[in-house]
Amino acid sequence: MTGGNAPIGVLLVNLGTPEAPQPREVRRYLAEFLSDPRVIDIPALPRWLLLHGFILRTRPRASAAQYRKIWTEAGSPLLVNGLALRDAVASALGDAYRVELGMRYGRPDLATALEALSAAGVSRIVLLPLFPQYSEAATGSAVARVEALHADRADVPPLRVLGDFYDEPRFIEAFATVARPHLQRFQPDHVLLSYHGLPERQVRATDLSGAHCLAIESCCDAVGEINRRCYRAQCFATSRALTAALGLGEGDTSVAFQSRLGRTPWIRPYTDERLPELAASGVRRLAVMCPAFVADCLETLEEIGLRANTQWRELGGDALELIPSLNAHPAWVDAVAGIVRDQAGDAAEDSVRG
Repeated sequence: MTGGNAPIGVLLVNLGTPEAPQPREVRRYLAEFLSDPRVIDIPALPRWLLLHGFILRTRPRASAAQYRKIWTEAGSPLLVNGLALRDAVASALGDAYRVELGMRYGRPDLATALEALSAAGVSRIVLLPLFPQYSEAATGSAVARVEALHADRADVPPLRVLGDFYDEPRFIEAFATVARPHLQRFQPDHVLLSYHGLPERQVRATDLSGAHCLAIESCCDAVGEINRRCYRAQCFATSRALTAALGLGEGDTSVAFQSRLGRTPWIRPYTDERLPELAASGVRRLAVMCPAFVADCLETLEEIGLRANTQWRELGGDALELIPSLNAHPAWVDAVAGIVRDQAGDAAEDSVRG
């Protein structure tokens, strides 16, 4: 360790959550989140008009009602699970490390987390965005914000940025470890792997050739140099790895994408359209895993656990089981601690992305 007995800083980053399940707090959160040009990637004026002329006039009340359905006595599930992970990883790593959690939007904010690491006198910082698959809207935005805040500080310790981990063996095995007992108990006819969606234009933007991503049917069959930053291809790679780790057959699982917003085309197939297809094929007991999320949140608990569950029963399905996310499961805590230890052992004098 450099810097004598100075601890190594670890910054875990997730997307964020409102401070309360009320329209005012949700509006504040959405205003910050959706103002980010990496999230709504259209010119500034149309983005402002869309956000302030439509989204922030209509969405906060509906979103607040959804948040209230999953809010706990301790607060937002995403934040509660994130803090539990922070504390468990800190315990696993020991006194040689200082671990903080920061949210890209909302609180605890990234500036506060960096300030806490600086106050602890860390020798360097390992940044782990908690997004398994790379997207500019999540990973890219979080890294850019941390790097900007970091560069503004007078005393700047070396920063190492850990990239996507969509097929990292410890991540895959942790998710499989969480899923196995649920699948053994539930005995599903099929397992749907549902990921957060992205606009198609954001996927195409990662393909510098312009002739691969969403241009050919087999574009996501493997991750190579052309599509190494393609979110959709990484989601399919995660799915193949999880299917193998769980000992499932190729036909036992399928992939879909949820949470689309607006009228522009998002990556397909859509989860809410995949459910009728599965029901029509004879599936009655459906398990759903959400491997784009390392902590349960609105998109898993409400969108899948409640809304998709209702849709499934209306389609004639017998039961839909939401497989819990990684949260602060011991297997995930061990995985995160192991990933951090591997990276913290390097000199890391320069910021490394990916």
